[in-house]
Amino acid sequence: MRVAMTGSRGLIGSALMAALNERGHSVVAIARGKAAPTAPGVEIPQRSGLFFDPDGGPGDLGALEGFDAVIHLAGEPIGDRRWNAQIRSRIYASRVYGTRSVVDALGRLKDPPATLLVASAIGVYGDRGSEELTETSVTGSGFLAKVVTDWEAESHRAKAFAHRVVTLRTGVVLATRGGLLARLLPLFRAGLGGRLGTGAQYMSWISLADEVRAILHCLETDSIQGPVNLVAPNPVTNLAFTQHLAKALHRPAIFTVPAGVIEAVLGAEMARELALASQRVKPEVLGASGFAFDSELLDVALARLLAPRRGSSVTG
Repeated sequence: MRVAMTGSRGLIGSALMAALNERGHSVVAIARGKAAPTAPGVEIPQRSGLFFDPDGGPGDLGALEGFDAVIHLAGEPIGDRRWNAQIRSRIYASRVYGTRSVVDALGRLKDPPATLLVASAIGVYGDRGSEELTETSVTGSGFLAKVVTDWEAESHRAKAFAHRVVTLRTGVVLATRGGLLARLLPLFRAGLGGRLGTGAQYMSWISLADEVRAILHCLETDSIQGPVNLVAPNPVTNLAFTQHLAKALHRPAIFTVPAGVIEAVLGAEMARELALASQRVKPEVLGASGFAFDSELLDVALARLLAPRRGSSVTG
């Protein structure tokens, strides 16, 4: 299969790129933005000559005529910096306008790819307490729910030319070299881990290895289209997550970070939507399509992630 991908240098993208190559697919990277000129009229060539504009301007995907699929993963990180008006604008624009640039460029092709997979997030459901959420659940409220709703709307515009469009609603991806787990490990190893707020909020997680396998499954399963929850089938509360991680590291986790402290550090909106939101999400579409998780239980996933390294490209 001939596949093009944005976000190939990110945590998920780099692991997915390796997995696609291992499976024998032909993969090219789509750059984020046009190369800057070194002198008037002279541009630095991109690796593939392909690019999209994260601000929604014209992209150049002309070399993708006759390709089988595009996987669009690029987007501004949502948890690396405290939110302010500028950061919120970048989070929104990079996803909504960036996807618009990709879809518009693909729509100009005479023979566009038949399959488009676009990153999405379980943030679309908002803060929902203990309610079990599937792909058919209504969307929620809040900044992230708005971002994801508009993001997916831009993705679905590709139905005008693509055979199928899949939106990959990813949860908390567990890996030791990036994401939430990588940030928590130093604290927990030092015995400073603890629950956030009451700890009752649900965390819907997935190992990086299963995330990559699930994306490949969506790519290679022609019957899958629309939203797909990329989460393990057994979400846990923040308290349970804390206990499992502490046990895996053989460390205590006796501390509690009060909600007020989290809000003071992150800001009220970011704390409410990232650290304290509860999302109990189930992977109904993956299950119905025959996908089998390698790590269905959190303790199994953590044991595999924290085991001595064996050189796998997608384990952590």
